[in-house]
Amino acid sequence: MNPNGIRAIYRFELARTWRTPMQSILSPVLSTSLYFIVFGSAIGSRMISIDDIPYGAFIIPGLIMLTLLNESISNASFGIYLPKFTGTIYEVLSAPVSAWEIVLGYVGAAATKSLMLGILILITARFFVDYDVAHPVWMLTFLALTCVTFSLFGFIIGVWADGFEKLQIVPLMVVTPLTFLGGSFYSIEMLPPFWHTVTLFNPVVYLISGFRWSSYGVSDVHVAVSTGMTLLFLCACMAVIWWIFRTGYRLKS
Repeated sequence: MNPNGIRAIYRFELARTWRTPMQSILSPVLSTSLYFIVFGSAIGSRMISIDDIPYGAFIIPGLIMLTLLNESISNASFGIYLPKFTGTIYEVLSAPVSAWEIVLGYVGAAATKSLMLGILILITARFFVDYDVAHPVWMLTFLALTCVTFSLFGFIIGVWADGFEKLQIVPLMVVTPLTFLGGSFYSIEMLPPFWHTVTLFNPVVYLISGFRWSSYGVSDVHVAVSTGMTLLFLCACMAVIWWIFRTGYRLKS
């Protein structure tokens, strides 16, 4: 284990956040705040509660997940893609750090930024809607698990991408639609039987459901299933990253 190498990568990547606070922190917080204003305060005040939870509070977990998934992927993918683009990746690969130490540095920084952002949005939501947290420890656990898992996924996308436009394909065309269709603004129990079954094939459903359970004690899917599906995706991402470093896919060529 080379803690100095991990710390150097981690601090370098994290420093990018403080150099661009408007883009990295303020922009996603303001964007999510607009959802709270429109759906929480304006529309939510005219809608019935869902599972005895006011609509404005009900959508908080979904909106936080919407931001976390995209930010985790973007932070990690850009972090590893930029050294590839500039050619400095060869300096990292030749440094006395192992593959997993490199991943730990890049993914750790991306997950930390996303976790800070999630907590900041959770605090910001208090200004627009009232809510209580039923399981605060589980909430932080789900937040951290989601940030790490999708930062790993973003790392894979960053290695796969051979152009800046490809960095945005998966977040914009895959993750965002899946999040909107994963119960962010509604309970999947409200869907007709056929669409309810189809929705269960959406992996984001389990993330939102688990996070909503940690917030309010209610969920569309059992919390054990949500946790298991998240851990399964995390292990799948780790397996792909292991294969990337084993073969040198788009890193050494």
